[in-house]
Amino acid sequence: MCGIAGFVTNRPLVLEETIQHMADRLLHRGPDDSGCWVDTEVGLALGHRRLSILDLSPNGHQPMMSACGRYVIVLNGEIYNHEVLRRTLDTASAAPGWRGHSDTEVLLAAISRWGLERALDESVGMFAFALWDRQARTLFLARDRFGEKPLYYGSIGSSFVFGSELKALTAFPQADPEIDRQALAAMLQFGYVPSPWSIYRGIGKLPAGSVLAVHVGAGGQPNIGDPRRYWTIDDDSSRLRNELADADEESLADSLDLLLRQAVRAQMSADVPLGAFLSGGIDSSLVVALMQSESTRPVQTFTIGFREDGYDEAPFAKAVARHLGTAHTEWYISSAEAADIIPELPRIFDEPFADSSQIPTTLVARMTRQRVTVSLSGDGGDELFGGYPRYSFAQTLWRRFGSLPGWSRRSIATVAAGLSPRSWDRLLQVTTPARFRQSINGHRIHRLATLIDADSFEDMYVRLLSQWPADCGLVLGDGARPHVPVSVQSNGQPYLDRMRRWDIACYLPDDILVKVDRAAMSVSLETRAPLLDHRVARFAWALPAHALVRNGRGKWLLRRLLDRYVPPALIERPKAGFGMPVARWLRTDLREWAEALLDERKLRKQGLLAPEQVRRMWREHLAGTHDHQSRLWSVLMFQAWLEAQGTATHHAPSGHAAAPAM
Repeated sequence: MCGIAGFVTNRPLVLEETIQHMADRLLHRGPDDSGCWVDTEVGLALGHRRLSILDLSPNGHQPMMSACGRYVIVLNGEIYNHEVLRRTLDTASAAPGWRGHSDTEVLLAAISRWGLERALDESVGMFAFALWDRQARTLFLARDRFGEKPLYYGSIGSSFVFGSELKALTAFPQADPEIDRQALAAMLQFGYVPSPWSIYRGIGKLPAGSVLAVHVGAGGQPNIGDPRRYWTIDDDSSRLRNELADADEESLADSLDLLLRQAVRAQMSADVPLGAFLSGGIDSSLVVALMQSESTRPVQTFTIGFREDGYDEAPFAKAVARHLGTAHTEWYISSAEAADIIPELPRIFDEPFADSSQIPTTLVARMTRQRVTVSLSGDGGDELFGGYPRYSFAQTLWRRFGSLPGWSRRSIATVAAGLSPRSWDRLLQVTTPARFRQSINGHRIHRLATLIDADSFEDMYVRLLSQWPADCGLVLGDGARPHVPVSVQSNGQPYLDRMRRWDIACYLPDDILVKVDRAAMSVSLETRAPLLDHRVARFAWALPAHALVRNGRGKWLLRRLLDRYVPPALIERPKAGFGMPVARWLRTDLREWAEALLDERKLRKQGLLAPEQVRRMWREHLAGTHDHQSRLWSVLMFQAWLEAQGTATHHAPSGHAAAPAM
């Protein structure tokens, strides 16, 4: 895993110096080596920072040129089936004289022999790369199927720029980034900036599973095309759905075992120490179980624990590790230690990001990097196998209220929101049996009020995922209303498929995978997700509903497979997630920090957010009448990011498009 950057320009720049400066901003992604390659005739430069995982010798150095001399590549990520591709090329007498055993060299050989389209189709991996075709004078950008590896691109003046993180792009000469208010509104709504936007006007994210072509014309003028999808999760799914529809439970588990074992085995390939994150949940436990079954020595596993009621899952992970016989490391941290990392988050995440589980993820990455360079994880299991509790909740809620007339649902919502959460709690105290009070309270009633008057199931699910309402007017200026980037309505598909489709298209690549990538790469740790092997994912997408959710509980097939390796008693418990006690921290340990960021005079001077709304939320949260932790955290993470940018960022006029044409 590495960092890449590059540009095409017709400006009179010193190409080597410029690209080296951009690449050096990505030192944390690749501390082991660096390189650059320029084509002065067309004004193109490619830069690379290397984290050496495969072929630690100079033969793995990048940028790398193909044996035929036509292509030059910078690659971030891993091609897990590179040995299979190498053998295929050898068998067909289509291989060059191999210089080393890196996956980058194999990918270049595959592109030279088969072309980019087939090489992408044949490759199994996580990657973002830039490929310069010297003959066609075309630069190709490509990103893996699920967006595990990041890739930003856009225009700065007449120049085309790209990089693994925004900090590489803003290092380009005369970069003058402008905050896009529509992207900001989307970030505050969801807690992340959804693709294809970035927080900056004119800079976007290459969508997962896409290729972008940039042809360099006469005079070095870049002609930027539109991203083109080379893969979707629906590919071949209709045929596979028919095959799996009548399969018995044991054969489904057998098939998944084979596919997932194949993925784990491939992702355990590394020339450096390797381990795994272990939370004690279904996904990470299954990945570790398969790793241990494929290993001749104890797998290194890592967990962090918190001395906070309701937040510590370390004992469950330890029990699973003991059963599987792994070499387990755990680190218990205090609230103060966890809070200490918060000032570093804007630098680590580079773009405003407000999933508070970024804190424990960063901490476990730091601990893991002390022992290994590569760590496997269980990411993707919830989205692919229907694991989120909200899936059952959303379907139940819509079935109960969706058939009511709109006026009726709006009336119920008005009544529910009419009392404060604290007033509801007092009322429930005298009207509701004690055994029901844990499942219903004032905060949950207020949350329901924001959902039941939705116009459609799609609208309700988006609201369920939202922190700030889309129409709240928090971001000042015309055109600041966020645009929902993906529809969860699709040809009358079942509710579960609609929600999974949203999460696979948005939440997974722009929240979960961003969180893991930035946290891990901040300490030069490579992470891998076997559940996101596209063959495993395609199988999951084609599974019948009864193999995903039963009796309101998701990931049924994953549970049954895990039963073969770990006793159910060690796993079966309510899903806790990877959260932190942010609500309490904001009233105690973080109050002074938050107050400074939410200062009314500062908000007015910035001219981006409505000070009255922010301050009202802050007062209500401090008073304990409302729990606004999610909304406040998104504002605070943006404010902290904005402050960290200093004078490097200015504010775009309202109404601008958020990204290049997609």
